[in-house]
Order: sequence, then C-alpha cells, then structure tokens
Amino acid sequence: MASNVDELTISYSEEGVELVKELDKVILSRGAWATVIFRYQDWNRSKNAYGPERYSIRRYQKRNGQYVQKSKFNISSREQAEKIIAALQGWIAD
Repeated sequence: MASNVDELTISYSEEGVELVKELDKVILSRGAWATVIFRYQDWNRSKNAYGPERYSIRRYQKRNGQYVQKSKFNISSREQAEKIIAALQGWIAD
C-alpha cells in the first residue's frame, strides 16, 4: 500500500503481465480520506491486447500511515461516463 496519495495506483501485474494498465489519474481529494479517479485498461487474454478505456473512482482511508481502499465505483464504458458527466453538468448548471 501507499503512504502518500500520489503513490496510489490502479496498475496490477501478475506473472509479468500488466493486467490493469493505468493510463491517468486525478486526485479529487487529499487527507485522511482521499478520492482518486483513474483511467485504465484491462488486459484481454483471449485477444492478447488491452480492452477499451475504463474509469474507476476510488476512496481510500489512511490508517497506520498507509492508504487502504475502502470503496470503488467502476465506470464500465465511455457511454456510461458521458451520461454521468451530462447528469453532473445538468445539476451544476441549475
């Protein structure tokens, strides 16, 4: 685990293969509770290639000097991401 919010990552490797490839991240909040949104791709073993971009919002709590993931919400497609953006923009515009 990471002791600094900047060190948090969604990347995951197994047997030398990067199964989850982090493309980018934005730290939405810092402190004892941190919120990070990641842009990533999953490795598709059958196609031997990375799949489409996905997004994940994760909440971490700092305990004993280390960040521990407490919750996550995976946005499974670009279409779903666009719907979330539209909803938020509509609410903020009001």
